[in-house]
Amino acid sequence: MIEFRDLSKIYGSGEAQVKALDHVDFQVDRGEFVAVMGPSGSGKSTTMNIIGCLDTPSAGQYLLMGQEVGAFDRDQRALLRRNFLGFIFQGFNLLSRTTALENVELPLVYQGVPADERRERARAALDKVGLLARADHKPSELSGGQQQRVAIARAIVTRPALILADEPTGNLDSARSREIMELLQGLNRAEGMTVLMVTHEPDMAEYASRIAVFAYGRLQSDTRNAA
Repeated sequence: MIEFRDLSKIYGSGEAQVKALDHVDFQVDRGEFVAVMGPSGSGKSTTMNIIGCLDTPSAGQYLLMGQEVGAFDRDQRALLRRNFLGFIFQGFNLLSRTTALENVELPLVYQGVPADERRERARAALDKVGLLARADHKPSELSGGQQQRVAIARAIVTRPALILADEPTGNLDSARSREIMELLQGLNRAEGMTVLMVTHEPDMAEYASRIAVFAYGRLQSDTRNAA
C-alpha cells in the first residue's frame, strides 16, 4: 500500500539545511498496523506528513496504492486525503459547538454525500467505536477518551484505505490509552483497516504488528511484534 523508494526530504538550504529524511526505503502492506517511533527530529513526523499528502519528498519516490504521489499537484493530493485517508490527532480536533454525530458526518459533507446517507453512516461509525448512545452530546459533554473515540469514528466514516494516527493517546491517561489502542487494534484485525501510528510510547507501540524506528532521518530498525 505504501512504498518509499530512496526517499529524501530536505528543509532549508546552505548552513541551515536540515535533512529530515535521508534516502529511506520503507514499505507498508495492506492490512498492517505499523507503529512509527523515534526521538524528536528523527524523521517520523516528516514520514507521516509525506504519507498523509501534507508534504512532498525532495528526492526519491512515494507510492500509495501503486500511484506515485510525488507527481500529484496540490488539488490531486487534497482529493487523495479526502477520499482515501483517515486522520486521528493527539488533540482530537473536534468542533466544539456541534454534536458527536455532526462531527463524524463532516468528512462526508466534503465528499458531497446526501444527508440521509451521511446520518446513517455516521451513526454506524459511532456504533463501531461504542459511542452511538452519545451521538447527540457535544465534545464538552464527553470525556477525553470518548472524544478520541468520536475522532476515530470521524476518521473511519469515509471508509478510508489508510488510517494515519498521530500520537492518538498523547492526551489520555493510561486506562483510556489502552481502550483507544484496543479499539484501533480491533479495527485493524476485524475490519482489515491499514493503520500507521506515530507514537513515543513503547507500551502503545506494542499493540501494532510492526514497529519501525527512525533516527537521524533514516530507518534504523523494522521489527514484527509477536502475534
